[in-house]
Amino acid sequence: MGLFSALIGNAGAVGQEELKKDYGKLLIDGEEIELGFKLVRDLFIFTTKRLILIDKQGLTGNKIEYKSITYRSISRFSVETAGTFDLDAELKIWISSEQMPSIKKQFNKSVNVYDVQNVLATHVLK
Repeated sequence: MGLFSALIGNAGAVGQEELKKDYGKLLIDGEEIELGFKLVRDLFIFTTKRLILIDKQGLTGNKIEYKSITYRSISRFSVETAGTFDLDAELKIWISSEQMPSIKKQFNKSVNVYDVQNVLATHVLK
């Protein structure tokens, strides 16, 4: 992921091994990481059981919030692909019955948004 792309808010993919090494302690027995994305200092990880949002706070990033969202609490989601002039794709997730999306993330072109859509659909539509 390019630095400029990250600075303007576009997420890039992170390898499963790197995520497991750094965040494996967050997983429960039988839970596996499927996809992960980094956005400047923050991350979001799709596992077999939930979506984990990792928010590094402050100047040093020592304070970290780990937010878990079960797939069953996601009421709907949308994935918008990148266009010719629009260089980023966008993911929106609605939690429960909220009117506005609870989560919005942008991806750079290196991310296959169809993989993101597939993971969400697999778990949300069960």
